[in-house]
Amino acid sequence: MNKVVKFNTISEYNVFNNNETLHPLISVIDFSKASQRSWEGEKSVIIYYGFYCIFLKDIKCGDLRYGCNYYDYQEGTLVFIAPGQRMEVEPVGKVYQPKGYALVFHPDLIHGTSLFKSLNDYNFFSYNANEALHLSERERQIVLDSFSKINLELQLGVDKHSKKLIASNIELFLGYCERFYDRQFITRESVNKGILERFEEVLSSYFTSDKPNTIGLPSVAYCANELHLSANYFGDLIKKETGKSAQEYIQNKIIDIAKNKISGNNLTVNEIAYELGFKYPQHFSRLFKQRVGYTPNQYRSLN
Repeated sequence: MNKVVKFNTISEYNVFNNNETLHPLISVIDFSKASQRSWEGEKSVIIYYGFYCIFLKDIKCGDLRYGCNYYDYQEGTLVFIAPGQRMEVEPVGKVYQPKGYALVFHPDLIHGTSLFKSLNDYNFFSYNANEALHLSERERQIVLDSFSKINLELQLGVDKHSKKLIASNIELFLGYCERFYDRQFITRESVNKGILERFEEVLSSYFTSDKPNTIGLPSVAYCANELHLSANYFGDLIKKETGKSAQEYIQNKIIDIAKNKISGNNLTVNEIAYELGFKYPQHFSRLFKQRVGYTPNQYRSLN
């Protein structure tokens, strides 16, 4: 049987974890204060959050794998959850003591701040759990220091400066997380190259199947799903590795295939457009002209 738990407010989550509510819209959770948990008899526990959550596991994560490759940094793991998302927990089958920390804050906290405008730029809030941020010991200490500074501000009490200072500290912390993810993309270069190769395979397979006729053009979401990645993580990875967005990469592949079709057979431009998955041939011609500098017919004449 699956158990469903919903937390809509910060105070509800504080009560659940035996932490004091210092501010109604934000809290730094110390899970060591929580009561021991069991979830006995539950196949899985599905938890919904009505606020932003950043969880720090304060224990070794063990061997973490993606496909046939093991992750490197294992001193800590950061997981990011946006409001409305859910987390599924598979009970360990025995009573256990939660460990680690979490920064949780409600969207209402940051309304009217610079963080509210920039929060959507932090794509890692929509990454999958297997795309979590794995920290070195030094990075983990920076995260704990950031949590400590935010908690200190909460203990000082609410005044006219609180909102600005708290939002600024969260923004600084998320900036560090962005830097750490950049490091993770670099240190896992071999894993990333494997994903690039599989991305190429997904595109090649797509255009040799009937999917362009039945589905249309391949989307970033489709390719990410085929590679078992979230669309945002996949897009960020491709951008870091190639300097191009995933959409640009797909379009380049389409143009390469189109060039071969234009040069190598007697199909009309409209027929080529439909074979590639374009709903309207003029959209194909416009894209081709933008990328190549010539219309498809001009390119055929030149070649």
